[in-house]
Parts: sequence; structure tokens; C-alpha cells
Amino acid sequence: MADKSHTFAEAAASHIENGGEARYLPRIVEYFGDRPLAEVFPFDLRQMAKALYPGRSNATLNRQALAPARAVMIHAYERGWCGPMRLRRFREDTPKRREPASPTWLHAFARQCMIEGKPQLAALVLLMATTGARVTEAINLRWREVDLRRRSILLVKTKTDTNSPRTLTDEMVDRLAALQEGAALDDRVFGYRCRQSVNARIRKACERAGISYKPSHTCGRHSFANNTLELGLDIKTVMHAGGWRSSAVFLGVYARAHPNAGRVVADRLSHYEYRTDI
Repeated sequence: MADKSHTFAEAAASHIENGGEARYLPRIVEYFGDRPLAEVFPFDLRQMAKALYPGRSNATLNRQALAPARAVMIHAYERGWCGPMRLRRFREDTPKRREPASPTWLHAFARQCMIEGKPQLAALVLLMATTGARVTEAINLRWREVDLRRRSILLVKTKTDTNSPRTLTDEMVDRLAALQEGAALDDRVFGYRCRQSVNARIRKACERAGISYKPSHTCGRHSFANNTLELGLDIKTVMHAGGWRSSAVFLGVYARAHPNAGRVVADRLSHYEYRTDI
């Protein structure tokens, strides 16, 4: 029989002490306070999500509220502090497919930045497009986390709360080497501080170059996923290189099918001969 004396806050603390993720829990713990676990029901968790993130998408409610709260309740059940719970997630809309930046787009964008004397902006976008780094990870990159000799960078405190090493292309090594002269180890590599300012500068550069505007996540992470897949690399390799953990997210949100998928597959299979002389 479940122990009715334990509270949600106590279960959350135990969950974290035993290796659970704490990123979104403080606000949830503050919401429930010392409410006994026996008085926390699925309806309460859904109401909590709506109260903490009003007007946000169902995907956000699921990720930042229901998922961490559910993890706490599962932990409490495993400790015998409460009974099992079935929790329905909020229904999520199918994410819209974004048109990634092609190599041609990236070349035109970088060329425009160099014409305008903005090598930092060109290097930032190309770093995201060739490593899969998120914009916040890229703008927070410091020179102490860059090793040009080993062609590597370390993205600190990523979205998954885990530091993530990435490997640089030869071009990125050259571009970063040109920016490094006179820089201190604690300096930001690209000099930007927020994603809004980056996206505003990307938009202006796109306008002057006469190319379609693509926000940082589209010309970066989406482009990395699709451009590497089009090179023929397998899904697991691309996911590992870009720091994706969930194949469902990678395939459902980022990877897109070739517009002429049937013809591409048929042409590849045409290299095999199945005919016989019989």
C-alpha cells in the first residue's frame, strides 16, 4: 500500500538525487509544494502544465511540464510512495517541414557576408550548418572550447544538459583561424549574445543577397540534417554527429524525403542486374 505521507517535493528531490533530470522541475515543485503524492492526479498535472506555460504549444507543455512531472511520479511509484499513474499527453500538431538551406544558399549567404565585411556572421551560420550546433550553443562558444589543431569544438551545456564535441570541416578551421587573432580564451568566438540579434542580421544579409530568409535553426540544424543525408550518410551517423538522441524527433521534424524519392530509388536499383538469359 502506498505511503500517503510523502509529498511531491520530496519525490522530486529523491528523483534528482538518484540521477533524474532537474532542468524543468523547480517550477513544477514550486507549483505543487508540499502536496501529498496521494493527492496528485493526472488532471492536476495537466492543469499544472497549462498554468506554468499559458499560451505555449502542446509540445512545450509535454516536454517541459508533463514529462518531468511524470518522471517524478514514476520514481515515487518505484519507491512505493504512491500508486501507478496513467498520464495522457497533450495532442501535438504535426510539425511543419522547413526548407533547409542548400549548399548553394549557404555559399550565396557566406559570400554576401564577406562582401559586407561580416566574417563572424558567415562563420557562425556555416558552423551551425556543418556541425548541427544550435544557435544558442554557437553564440555561447568561447575560444577556450575551440581546438583548431584537432579540428574540434566543445558545445557546453547543450539543450540536453550534456556537453557535446563536434568536428570541424577544413573550411571552418580556416574561417575560425582568421577570427582568432588577438582573441582571449574567454571571448565569445562570434561576438553575438542573443539569437534574436543573429536572426535579424541573417534576415538583412538575405535581403541584400536576394535569397530567401532562413532563420538560424533552419539554415543551421535543419540544413545539417538534410545536407548530410543527401551526401549518402546513414541516419545513425548523422544523428550522432549532430547530437540528436531521439530518432523519432530526427525523422519526424528534421529529415525530409527526397522530392523525387521514387525515381532516386529506382535509378539506384537500376545498377543491379536481375535479368537472366533463361
